[in-house]
Amino acid sequence: MSTLLLVVPSHWTGVWTGPLAEIGPQLNVRVHGRDEYDADDIDYVLTFRPPHGVLKSLSHLKVTFSLGAGVDGILADPEYPRQVPLVRFVDRTLSREMAQYCVMHVLIHYRMQRFFDRAQAERAWRQALLPKRAQDTRVGILGLGEIGTLTAERLRDLHFTVAGWSRNRRNVSGVESFAGENELSTFLARTDILICLLPLTPDTREILNADLFAQLPADAFVINVARGGHLVEPDLMAAIDSGHLSGAALDVFHTEPLPEGSPLWSHPKITVTPHIAAISEPRVAAQYVADGIARFERGEALENVVDPARGY
Repeated sequence: MSTLLLVVPSHWTGVWTGPLAEIGPQLNVRVHGRDEYDADDIDYVLTFRPPHGVLKSLSHLKVTFSLGAGVDGILADPEYPRQVPLVRFVDRTLSREMAQYCVMHVLIHYRMQRFFDRAQAERAWRQALLPKRAQDTRVGILGLGEIGTLTAERLRDLHFTVAGWSRNRRNVSGVESFAGENELSTFLARTDILICLLPLTPDTREILNADLFAQLPADAFVINVARGGHLVEPDLMAAIDSGHLSGAALDVFHTEPLPEGSPLWSHPKITVTPHIAAISEPRVAAQYVADGIARFERGEALENVVDPARGY
């Protein structure tokens, strides 16, 4: 029997142990911080943001499975054993939910819903024309991976003019592709609504900063649904307060939960949601891990293995 170590915050423990026991009865599941275990007995790990050094201590670790699509919380550990395969969680439902979130906030901004919310609060009948047609509204997506591509296709089908920027050029029907550092400025200059769906890597950390915002057109709107580490929060507020940006929708933050004293909570032009654009469903994730372990033990190639050098 193989042994899986679950390394998650204590309040998550019950969420994952039940599905793992049900779906993977052949697994001996141990919980870091709750159960005693011999580090040499651990074959697999399921985690999201493990304490630094924990994974290095597992001398017989075969595979690490991430609880989320992003693996920056794992690779942030400078002692992570890079020779151990790291598998990111891929779930089509999770991707669809992320795309839904992005489309929702594009439409809320485009359809001026916050303007009408304020009018309702004041009991004021304020009719207003949309500033431009959808096909004249240019959406730009930073990151054309699985989620970025799905989001681009959804927005394309709603007749927005969509482009994507990524490290390598992508071919998505009806979506203009920009690639590499040399094309980033051109991409930004044509973007009225910017959506960040990048993986968090050393190259993309704090990419949403004052310099980038200055390259967007006046009144551009920013949506960050990737990682809090992408955004320099004071730079965003400064760009909005100066009138250059029209606002933002944020689902991820440098510190989570977002501190009660953060000015983001009360900023009139920023929408805050508590990292809920999409949440891994425990039964689906448990099945994903069980299938991955079975595949590995049959000697088959693992799916969705991360390149540590790239960070995704």
